[in-house]
Amino acid sequence: MKKFLLFLAGLTALIVAFAMIGPMVLLGVSVWLLYIVFKQFMRSGSVIGKIAWLIIGLVILSMAVSHIYALIGLAAAYAVYYIYKQLRKPEPEIVKDPFTNFEKEWNELHHY
Repeated sequence: MKKFLLFLAGLTALIVAFAMIGPMVLLGVSVWLLYIVFKQFMRSGSVIGKIAWLIIGLVILSMAVSHIYALIGLAAAYAVYYIYKQLRKPEPEIVKDPFTNFEKEWNELHHY
């Protein structure tokens, strides 16, 4: 039953992750563009250049903030990974001690 529930949770997380692929890609692109704009901002020597890079950066930042719900997709992708690892983990072997029953019987014999 546990594996079946893990499978259902993984399937749900997989559907959510696939539904969020578009926003995740756009969030990644906007973060990458913000990195490039930051590097150009730091490299720029003139005040007008810094202001231009700042305006471009703010526009790209607004694009990144509008796709912040893509973090739900990232969390779902991590959940798929975690559930996959849980399903692939081998079951622990239950080792029964053959002397457990013997000790119980022995104790019963000595109490009478």
